[in-house]
Order: sequence, then C-alpha cells, then structure tokens
Amino acid sequence: MSDGAAEKALLRGELLGVRRLLTDDDVRAAGEALARRALALPELSAATTVAAYVSVGREPGTRALLDALRTRGIRVLLPVLQSDNDLDWAVYEGADRLVRAARGLLEPAGTRLGPAAVLEADTVLLPGLAVDARGMRLGRGGGSYDRVLARIAAAGHDPARVVLLYDDEVVARVPEEPHDHPVHAVVTPKGVTRFTA
Repeated sequence: MSDGAAEKALLRGELLGVRRLLTDDDVRAAGEALARRALALPELSAATTVAAYVSVGREPGTRALLDALRTRGIRVLLPVLQSDNDLDWAVYEGADRLVRAARGLLEPAGTRLGPAAVLEADTVLLPGLAVDARGMRLGRGGGSYDRVLARIAAAGHDPARVVLLYDDEVVARVPEEPHDHPVHAVVTPKGVTRFTA
C-alpha cells in the first residue's frame, strides 16, 4: 500500500467513526439543509441532466434533493454498481422505483444506459468523506467514482463536479494520489465552497 493510500485509509476510518455518532435526526436535518443549498446552485438550476446518487446509512442525505430535481423537470441519472465496481447509470423515476442492491445500496429499477451515460450530465454530484482547500475529494475507497471521473476526463467533458458533505468534513488537506481529480464545489448544510479546478 502506498503512503497516500495508507493515509487515506486512516482518514477514512476517522471520518466514518464520526459519522457513526450521528443520529437519524442529524442526518435528516443535514439532508434538508443540503437540498436547500444545492438547489440554489446555478450548476443545478441550469442543468438539464444531473448525475447523482442515493445516500445510504449516515451519508449526507440526498433523497430530498433527488425528488426536488425531478420535480423541476431535471433528468437525474443514478448509478448502478457493476460487479467490477464500475458504474452503469439509469434514470431516477422516484423513490418507489428504487431497489435494494449489493452493499446496502439503493439503485434505480429502470433501463441501464451504460457507463458512458454520465457524459450526458451537466453536473455530477459525488459522494465523499472529505474535501480539502484545493478541491481534492476523499472517497470511500472503492474506486467507482475514480473511474467515472477518469471517463469524464478522457472524453474531454467538463461537467460541474460537486461533493455533498457534512460541515466538519471540509478539511485542510486530504492525501492525494495520481488518479485523483479535483472537484469544483462542496455543499455542506452551512454553505457552499467553490474551488478553481
């Protein structure tokens, strides 16, 4: 394991430990605040297609945001985890059309559009555990979104890349590896921070 990977693993453990202490009310309140803040972003209000994700467990909640985007007529793509950890995509058709999948995830039940469907997105909402002052994101370590970001870069596509986090997950620095890509903004319940990516 490289030094960067080891540092990431240590930081992930710390951040996940803090998340485990959150109550259901904490998660719900943060999700509502995140939805309000995110919906005010020009990157979302002007988008026709947004690639997003369904939050699970103690992740900052996305359910209210997904429904609000759909109500506004914005096409929302949600990931479908493949056996190799890459992501396929399908259109969000409402909470009643989500199905349980591997690793406790919720995925859309609709037609699979292929991994390249993310290239149709004007904005990509990314899960994460932290982001630093440079816009470098720390993910969960599975590599799924590293592949998505690499696919976007290889295609020359430049959608807005936005991470949804809790307030204390914006940190001074996250360990970086060569495959990491910066994001444009982070949304927390207390506000929005933009980066020059």
